[in-house]
Amino acid sequence: MSQFHDDPARSLLDWYAHARRDLPWRRTRDPYRLWIAEAMLVQTTVTAVLPYYERFLARFPDLSSLAAAPLDDVLKAWEGLGYYARARHLHRAAQQVMAQHGGQLPADPIALRALPGVGEYMAAALGSMAFGRDELALDANVRRVLARLFLIAVGTRQERAELRRRGEALLPRGCAGDFNQALMDLGAAVCTPRRPRCLTCPLAPHCLAHAAGDPEAVPPRPRRRALPHYDVAAAVIRHDDGRLLIAQRPEDGLLGGLWEFPGGKCEPGETPAECVRREIREELALEIEVGPLLTTVQHGYTHFSITLHAYLCRLGACGEPRAIGCRAWRWVRTEELDDYAFSAADR
Repeated sequence: MSQFHDDPARSLLDWYAHARRDLPWRRTRDPYRLWIAEAMLVQTTVTAVLPYYERFLARFPDLSSLAAAPLDDVLKAWEGLGYYARARHLHRAAQQVMAQHGGQLPADPIALRALPGVGEYMAAALGSMAFGRDELALDANVRRVLARLFLIAVGTRQERAELRRRGEALLPRGCAGDFNQALMDLGAAVCTPRRPRCLTCPLAPHCLAHAAGDPEAVPPRPRRRALPHYDVAAAVIRHDDGRLLIAQRPEDGLLGGLWEFPGGKCEPGETPAECVRREIREELALEIEVGPLLTTVQHGYTHFSITLHAYLCRLGACGEPRAIGCRAWRWVRTEELDDYAFSAADR
C-alpha cells in the first residue's frame, strides 16, 4: 500500500510506481509509437489492443512507412479492431506529417490538433507522454476518477469545466505523463464503474464520493436508449469460373474503405431478397439472380444492430460491374479473400 500523503497526486504517483501495468507503449517516448497506441485505445480495451499494436508496428515501423502504404494495407493491419475511421485518420495524418512537418509528429499542440483524428484528449495524452508538457488527458477512466475524487456529477457543461479545472490544479508539474497514466490505471483496475475497490485505492483518504458512502453512484449513469435494429442483405455472387464478387465501401462513412459482399439496408416493406437485387443494381449496375439464403449473421455496432441476410447469387444479363455506389470491385477466388480487409460481419 502506498504511503499516505496530504497531497493526493503524490499518493497516486507512489501507488503507480509499484502498481503500473507493464505495457509496450510505456517502454518508449517515441511519439510515433505512443500515437499508434493512443489511436488504438480509443473505445477499445488494452487486452484487445496488445496483439494489434505489435503487429501494426512490425508492418509500419515508422511514420514514413505508414504514410507510403496503400490504405488497403493499413485497413488490413487494423482488421478486427473496429472503429476503422481511426485507421483512415492515422493514414491521412501520417501523409500530412510527411508533407508539412518533415516526417516528425509535431510537438506544437495547435499543429498536433490539426492532424486528422487527433482530438483534445489525444493531443493532451501525447503532449504529456511524448513531449513532456503539463497537460491533463481526460479519458473516460480519468473523468470517472476525478468525478468521484471531487464529487462532481459532470452532467452539465459547468460541471465538466469545474472537473477539468480541479484536475489541472492537481496535476504535478513535470510529471503529467505519469500522472495521466496513473489515473488511467486507477480507473481501469481500482476505481471501476461498478464495485470500485476503495479499500485498495490510494485516493480513498481524499475521495469525497468515498466519504459520502456511495462512490458507485458518481458520476450518475445516463439512461440507456434502445438501439435501432436494421435488416441488411448481401449478395455472394459467384462467377462461372468460381470467383466471387467483392466491393469496396466508400472511404468516408461507416466501415469506410473495407471490402464486403455487396448489398445494403432493407427499405420499409422490402424483403431481403428484393433488397439485395436493388442494392446490386444501384451499387454495381448489375442484374442478378437471387438464389438460396446462405446464412444470417447477427452483429452489433456502437449505435445500432443488424441482421445480415446473405444470399448466393448469379449474374443475370451479361456485363461487367461498374463502381457507381462503391469505391472499387474485384473478382477474387475464395483463397484470396484473406488478402482483403473485411468487417467482422462480412468476415
